[in-house]
Amino acid sequence: MTPDDVLAICLGLPAAEETYPFGEDVAVMKVGGKMFALVPLADGPSSVNLKCEPGRALELREAYAAIRPGYHQNKRHWNTVDLDGSVEDDVVRGLIRESYDLVVAGLRHAVRAQLELE
Repeated sequence: MTPDDVLAICLGLPAAEETYPFGEDVAVMKVGGKMFALVPLADGPSSVNLKCEPGRALELREAYAAIRPGYHQNKRHWNTVDLDGSVEDDVVRGLIRESYDLVVAGLRHAVRAQLELE
């Protein structure tokens, strides 16, 4: 899976938007103004940072060498997933959706209603 694949999956989710608050080398995917994925676009190893329930984050880190605490993120709630092929594409897709769902669940009711996410 490539960073472009990750961006396409993210943008396929309802009300998702692609932003660049840290410059053109890092895409920040948001829903309702809140980040659910951070995708570095610069040359080098590809990865994506995704929000995760703390217990699940630990399980994933134990199961996959390519999943580690979120780089420059809250290590309890974020994982960095290397896009080196060692984590199956279906797993990465599921983790993107889990991250998105966690963020949507944390949005105020009014914001979810405005975005038609209910």
